[in-house]
Amino acid sequence: MTPITEVEGRRLALSNLEKVLYPATGFTKGEVLHYYATTAEVLLPHLRGRSVSFLRYPDGPDGQVFFTKNVPPGTPDWVTTAEVPRSEGPALMVLVQDLASLMWAANLVTEFHTHQWLVDTPDEADRLVFDLDPGAPATVVECCEVALWLRERLAADGIEAYPKTAGSKGLHLLAAVRGSSSDRVSEYAKQLAVEAERAMPRLVVHRMTRNLRPGKVFVDWSQNAARKTTATPYTLRARARPSVSAPVTWTEVEECGDPARLDFQAPDIAPRVRDHGDLLAPLLDRQHAGALP
Repeated sequence: MTPITEVEGRRLALSNLEKVLYPATGFTKGEVLHYYATTAEVLLPHLRGRSVSFLRYPDGPDGQVFFTKNVPPGTPDWVTTAEVPRSEGPALMVLVQDLASLMWAANLVTEFHTHQWLVDTPDEADRLVFDLDPGAPATVVECCEVALWLRERLAADGIEAYPKTAGSKGLHLLAAVRGSSSDRVSEYAKQLAVEAERAMPRLVVHRMTRNLRPGKVFVDWSQNAARKTTATPYTLRARARPSVSAPVTWTEVEECGDPARLDFQAPDIAPRVRDHGDLLAPLLDRQHAGALP
């Protein structure tokens, strides 16, 4: 029988709690739900006000993995939704605004992906993102070197950057921005990616072409396009183990000489939050938002 749980006055049917979703560690769906419940305080602020794309993996990462962008069938009427612009026309998408909505969505077994703009102001980007993706034999260690260069380059324009792991093999660099469209932010991000390649030609590539990427870090600036989404801070990823897209300190980036040092799993996050709080909290403060030159 599917247990019924009450969360903030909402009744939720949480199913298959004993099901193993991460075969490499035996991490179950019940543990996934517990992770999100205990991480909600730092995760929810990065979800609120943003339409969410779900990358679902209901049978684990070895099963079917698929994106759900429109409101899923059976979504409770108390879950907030919003009409968002798309090139093919407006679409109705979910907003995860509270703990009850988070637990409902987590029960679907999903990665959380969000745009770099808020639904109330879709014409203005409020975040800039670089997705640093290493091509083997390069690893996150090389990503850290590139991230440090980008941090200084952004700082020269008055923009403060914050790192998090991708939760797979790379690194994400985020910054709060204001006063620009997604097109303008994309243009600026591409400019910096090109500059990074010129400064570190043996290490960086700014084009997606596969045969250019072995041994280099692809600085993916295209995630700033209005239509695209990026893994939300603290989301679990559909990997063999319950990897997390985890905020990290710049000291950790500077001192990373081994990929294992930036490999964080679900059980690692609660102690990190106790020690550091939300390392990405400045992204939520508009006073920290920089204007593009």
